[in-house]
Order: sequence, then C-alpha cells, then structure tokens
Amino acid sequence: MKNLKIIFVILIATLALLLFFVSQETPKQKEQKPIVSVTTFALYDIVKHIAGDSVEIVHILPFGVDPHSFEPTPQLMAKIEKSTLVIYSGAGLEPWTKGFHFKSKAINMSKYVSLRQLDAVEGEHHHEGEVTHTTTDPHYWLDFKNMQKATVVITNALSKLLPQNSAYYKKNEKRYIAMLKNLDKQYKERLASCKVDTVVVSHNALGYLSRSYGFHVESLTGLSPEAQPSAKDVTRLMNDIKKDGVTTIFFEHFVNDKVIKRIAKDTHIKIDVFQPLANITKDEADAHLTYEEMMKQNLEKLSKALMCK
Repeated sequence: MKNLKIIFVILIATLALLLFFVSQETPKQKEQKPIVSVTTFALYDIVKHIAGDSVEIVHILPFGVDPHSFEPTPQLMAKIEKSTLVIYSGAGLEPWTKGFHFKSKAINMSKYVSLRQLDAVEGEHHHEGEVTHTTTDPHYWLDFKNMQKATVVITNALSKLLPQNSAYYKKNEKRYIAMLKNLDKQYKERLASCKVDTVVVSHNALGYLSRSYGFHVESLTGLSPEAQPSAKDVTRLMNDIKKDGVTTIFFEHFVNDKVIKRIAKDTHIKIDVFQPLANITKDEADAHLTYEEMMKQNLEKLSKALMCK
C-alpha cells in the first residue's frame, strides 16, 4: 500500500512537471511565428488564405483608413521593422514607402503584375484639379489575373520562409487561384450583355475591371480620391450621366460623398457604395468579409448599374 502511494505521488509530480514545461513552451512557440506585414486588404486576404495560422499577419493599414493618405505611426514602423517579411502594393499607392529602408525582406507586388497605364486623354480627363498624379493605375488587385500572379509570388515567399509548410501553402494556393478563376467566370457571364455601358464613380478605381469586362468609367476626380473636383468636373460628369443613360453613381467609404450625393440628386439617379478593396471598413473587418465575398457584392451592384441581363 505504501509503495502504491509512492508511485501515485511520483506520477502526480511527473504530470505537474509536464504541465509546467508545456505552459512554458506555448508562449515561446507563439513568439517564434514569423511576422508578415502587408498593406492593402487584397494582399492581406491572400496571405491569410495561404498562410493560415502559421504566421502572425500584421495589416499595416488600419481598417477604415484611406490608403492614399495614410502615414504609419512610429509604433507601427517599429512593428514593420520587426517583420520577417513585408509585402506592399507599390505603384505609388503607399507614398510612405518611398525612401523607407526595410530591414527585412520586402516585396513590392506591383513589380510582379500587369499594370494599366493611363493614356494622354484619360490622364487629362480624369486628373483635372490634381497637383500631382501618376500615369499608372495602382488598383491592379481588381484584375483577377493580377491576383493570381500575386498569389503565386506570396506562396513562393512563404514557402521560402517556412519550407516545412510548403505543401500546405501549395494546397491553399491551388484553392485560392481556383476561387479567382471562378470569380472571373462569374464577371464575364454577368456582364456579357448589358443595356448601359458606362459606370460613374467618385474616383476611378475601376479601370482594371472596365478593361477586363468591356464597360466605360466616368469619374469625378481621377485616380486620387483626395483631389478636389472643380465646377467644370461636376458639369462634365452630369452631362455624361444624361448622355450615357447612367442609372447609378458609385462612391467609396473613404471619400467625401457630399458632391456625389448632390450630383445624384440633381440627375435623379441612384447612389451606391462600391468597394475597391484597397482597404475595408471596421464593420466589414468585424464581419470577417473576404475578398471573394466583397467582389461578389461588387458584381451584383455593377450588373444592376449596367442593367445586365
């Protein structure tokens, strides 16, 4: 009986030691996760779906903030410097990256995708009133083929970072690319035959979509949502609405909608929110909405605005 008590005590002590070591190891394992920092929501969505819980993902751009004018705080810059990998959009979307020295590996995703260049007419027509502008359209993630290219780049980078997870990443890559191809198919089918061929927006973030699916875009302020529209811009847009039989005018969450609402009221057309996905709102983040879900919402809105069959 005495021996049994001794054995029981030893077992309890051994179990207590095991629990102690497990509790000590768990925080260390969490700390050892590499930090991957990303800027735009579209890139964040790719990393999240490919990496799962294998890395700590830092969304540099706070949800609900306009990416065009965002400047990171010193605290956030410190977090970026601790990152093992930084993935940013490029093509002039994040002015703060210019001249910034990344201590870790940094990927400028715009170097790996097909960028849309504005022609002279488009540049003049959509950029009146802007102090400076680029001739490159930075909203390339609204092209599903570009998203596929970005997915491949991110998968390869993660596989180099954590080679032991390579098979898992490749499996997720295949699934994500299949989703993007399916979205492309849905857009082609829904936007194939429409009564209206023009979409009116507050700022031109829809260039890649219009190029892929054959509709026109008229915008109030061009590529920059911060540009102040002139009286001439407003008159031009109102004339375009009447001429092209436009039914809906789109604006974004991070853009002042005062002028757009006035134009909609004066021309008696509907107004709706289009989500270009450079960033999302806090409510959308809290609802855990994905790139796929929001691009499907965008398709519904586009097909109604263009009066598609």
